Amino acid sequence: MTEPTPTGVRRAALRTTAIVKFAEDRLYEAPLGTELRHFVAAAHADQPWPFPIVAALINNQLRELTYHIDRDVDVQALGMDDRDGSRIYRRSLTFLLVVAVNQLFPEAIVNVDHSLTFGGYYCEVEGRPQFTPAELAAIGARMREIVASDAPIGKQRVPLAEAIELFRSRGEEDKVRLLEHRCKDYLVLYELCGFRGYFHGYMVPSAGVMTSFALDYYEPGFVLRFPQRQSMALEPVVKYPKLLSVFREYGHTLRLLGMHDVGSLNAAIKSGRANEIMLVAEARHEQRIAAIASQIAADRDRIRLVLIAGPSSSGKTTFSKRLAVQLLANGIRPIAIEMDNYFVDRDLTPKDSEGNFDFERLEALDLARFNDDLVQLMVGEQVQLPRFDFLAGKSGPGEVIRLGSDEVLLIEGIHGLNPRLAPDALRDRVFRIYISALTQLNIDRHNRVPTTDNRLIRRIVRDARTRGYSAAETIGRWESVHRGERLNIFPYQENADVMFNSALVYELSALKPYAEPLLLQVEPGKPGYIEAKRLLTFLKWFEPVPSDAIPDNSILREFLGGSILETFAPWQRK
Repeated sequence: MTEPTPTGVRRAALRTTAIVKFAEDRLYEAPLGTELRHFVAAAHADQPWPFPIVAALINNQLRELTYHIDRDVDVQALGMDDRDGSRIYRRSLTFLLVVAVNQLFPEAIVNVDHSLTFGGYYCEVEGRPQFTPAELAAIGARMREIVASDAPIGKQRVPLAEAIELFRSRGEEDKVRLLEHRCKDYLVLYELCGFRGYFHGYMVPSAGVMTSFALDYYEPGFVLRFPQRQSMALEPVVKYPKLLSVFREYGHTLRLLGMHDVGSLNAAIKSGRANEIMLVAEARHEQRIAAIASQIAADRDRIRLVLIAGPSSSGKTTFSKRLAVQLLANGIRPIAIEMDNYFVDRDLTPKDSEGNFDFERLEALDLARFNDDLVQLMVGEQVQLPRFDFLAGKSGPGEVIRLGSDEVLLIEGIHGLNPRLAPDALRDRVFRIYISALTQLNIDRHNRVPTTDNRLIRRIVRDARTRGYSAAETIGRWESVHRGERLNIFPYQENADVMFNSALVYELSALKPYAEPLLLQVEPGKPGYIEAKRLLTFLKWFEPVPSDAIPDNSILREFLGGSILETFAPWQRK
């Protein structure tokens, strides 16, 4: 094959070559049909990146490096530090793990269960006992051998019936269930070292790219570690016993409903069980909220402050109101304090690296006043709360309150789990709650439903309904929102006294009819289009369900509308 060469001239007449333009108008030419990776390698031969290049944008369309160039195009290479590039790296690494396990332990079935904050997937196996540390070391060594050989990752489009038969012959009933509801008559399979599998999304061209990973024993399963986007270095393993317990509890709910994966959900919806699934899932939520309220009530002499924190679109507002209802049923009156009223004056607000006001940093709050007010309220003193004028950017006087003997403060905000938020003197008086949509219903054993995608789809639907934002606008803000969560929420999640999982097994099927029209409005080539296209492709796996049967106090109503709790404010003094 002729290697791409720099060129500065575009030719007329019949073309046998294609010209690829990179940044700074650098042009490279090669025969038509040359794979994109060869152009990328030539363009970056003298400009090595600190991150592996795993994909590229061609005329603002995401493409694999094995894409064949058949015309003149503009190209932007994507490294592992890019959001889409990072997904491709992790997905390919999962395939590498599955292949290595199949070679060494063919009886084992790998389940990629959920993600971990330090950069990893928690996994377990079926068909045999969980892997020992020695067995994990052998699997890791085999993975590195495949990487060292730079084994190619092939791609093949096969008839749907052939794919179903392949998975049925291997006992992969999760994929068989999934594909029984597929509308298209074909499926794209990837192949590595002779093993073919289905993975939802693009792959790297060969194993040699995946140099940074580790396998670690993580009782009772193991964790596949991968680098975060900021660095190719792996972060140390951190134990999350409370988070793992929440995932296990949710897994129990799924087993109770017979929900193993999206294929199981689709089959249940097709058979008319949608209402049953909704009722049981909502009942489990109510049970859990009632149990949290009872836990607070049982310790009412000690607990006077309840802090609620969680990432965007977790359903914190509805959860807080439903918790308030349960507290009232236990004879406790919740009084809400809005943390936003404690913002410092605008000229004192910290700024981010780009010089913009950073309202998500803890230092954006008047922490000293907040903590002092809490101390005064806890000892029965009267306190005048601040009220922040967002138009003027100034703090002024607000409501005057005193905490009664049958009352408890209820405060919701992103910093609720940060130990600096409440003074040490109140440590024994505080009850902290972490809430997030920790979905565990995956597409199949190897293809996860990221919790961030679940929340992003919630937010797209809610933003369109309540703020008039387009899907593109919400997608454009999401990266900044998620960055704030990684800095201010996730590091403190294990500080919670309890965790509440706001995910509902049926919710993506309910959100689909609302989200799809919004995502389809994002125009090709415009900002947010690649993400919108990815989410649309992802939602195609879900059978839709009507929203009529969703209870009017459901957390999902916070996003769809029609919540009976929208104007409910039991904490307002009469």
